[in-house]
Amino acid sequence: MNPKEQALLVIDVQNDYFDGGKFPLWNSEATLVKIEAAIAQAQAREMPVILIQHIADASKGPAPFFNADSEGVALHPRLLAAAPNAPIVIKQHADSFVGTTLAATLQALGVKELLVCGMMTQNCVVFTAISPQAQGYEVSILPECCTTVSEMLHRIALAGVATRMTLAAGF
Repeated sequence: MNPKEQALLVIDVQNDYFDGGKFPLWNSEATLVKIEAAIAQAQAREMPVILIQHIADASKGPAPFFNADSEGVALHPRLLAAAPNAPIVIKQHADSFVGTTLAATLQALGVKELLVCGMMTQNCVVFTAISPQAQGYEVSILPECCTTVSEMLHRIALAGVATRMTLAAGF
């Protein structure tokens, strides 16, 4: 497929998921290194990169993490350095399509294939990849560019979603 018809979706690589944050994940630093490499590869192929940021719904009261205006809600600075011109889609749900500009952004870019990565594997990554709004796209998850609270949960989530889509080693 033409790389310009593909998009790399990088979900929730935010400060709260790293050491010092409110909810550090297993292997987050090593995963960020792999995500940076995937972004560089996408950029070399002139493939669009889209960053997705979760901000907790303040109307529901304070959340355990990702509260607006907190240091933890910010996208990781290395992610922003790797993709400084990438559009940022703000979300409040696990599915990155729900109540966001993601579908319109993909349509405007002429995207037909999604390469999905980020944090957390079993939640936002999987729910975005299996979203009803993703059904018109060829969807793959980049397993080495995802993480969650433990290696076991990461592997269980990937095994579960593998019956629905490709798990791509690189791209």
